Amino acid sequence: MLAVMKRIFIASRGNPEHLASLFRAQLPDHDVLVEQPDPQGPAVPYIVVGRPLPGVIAAVPGLELVLSLNAGVEHLLASGEVPDHLPIVRLVDEGLAEGMAEWVMAHVLGWHRNLRHYEAIQPAAQWQPKPEKLARERIVTVLGSGALGAPVVQHLLAFGFKTRVWSRSGRPVAGAESFAGRERLIEAVSGADILINLLPLTTETADILDASVFSAMAPGSFLINGARGGHVVDADLIAALDQGQLSGAALDVFRTEPLPPESPFWSDRRILVSPHVAAPTHLDMAVAEMAGNIRRFERTEPIPHLVDRQRGY
Repeated sequence: MLAVMKRIFIASRGNPEHLASLFRAQLPDHDVLVEQPDPQGPAVPYIVVGRPLPGVIAAVPGLELVLSLNAGVEHLLASGEVPDHLPIVRLVDEGLAEGMAEWVMAHVLGWHRNLRHYEAIQPAAQWQPKPEKLARERIVTVLGSGALGAPVVQHLLAFGFKTRVWSRSGRPVAGAESFAGRERLIEAVSGADILINLLPLTTETADILDASVFSAMAPGSFLINGARGGHVVDADLIAALDQGQLSGAALDVFRTEPLPPESPFWSDRRILVSPHVAAPTHLDMAVAEMAGNIRRFERTEPIPHLVDRQRGY
């Protein structure tokens, strides 16, 4: 008797056929679907989904595991579309972490060595050297010590920056000074020259980047946000820039995306806007990671990056 092939439903809104072809190459012993399965049909244990359309997940028969196409799952959880009993796996592959580290370090080094200043004065043929510091003379605080934050910390340490890391749990990163809990947030950012936010967006971390944080940093410091727009109190950021408490910011994420044309961020020369490209998904790596998690699930092995619904990530 032939074994029944386990089924995977690709519920992506963008190019599901391409995703399906990658899954078929990784899991040739599985049946990969791109059309909504019949609710009365054979079981479909796995769904691959980003932002689900209403009713899509609930209509899948025999669903056992939800594989998110994103590292952040706040939209998936807020949708109310995933039944409480179903485990959700965040997408954190090596390409995601590498891409984020590259984007962050580009901004760290660019600000640290005054590259934006020199770029700005070049059209006027101005020869205006600024005082330069070494990395070991800078304090950099990273918010988040997980799959995205920890690699960034290692890159910072490799360059010699005085590196701090803050998280809810206080998970240490070798070589960095660690801080845990909301009560130590201001201590972690106090005197920081650069603040890098890589936290998940939860009810506890929403609006965490506010006036109290900015005022604790070193005068003329720099903010890098590669996490979520909901972490930043926009009005407080603009005020900190206007007061000179911050000299600039690199923002890849925003409360509304795409960033509306009327946003003041577009025309503010102190802010470098990028269109949510800090850590793009590399589909071949992403599918390999998700396929590996399906194999782990079938072997009843631990699966990394399972979502804790209480924490929100």
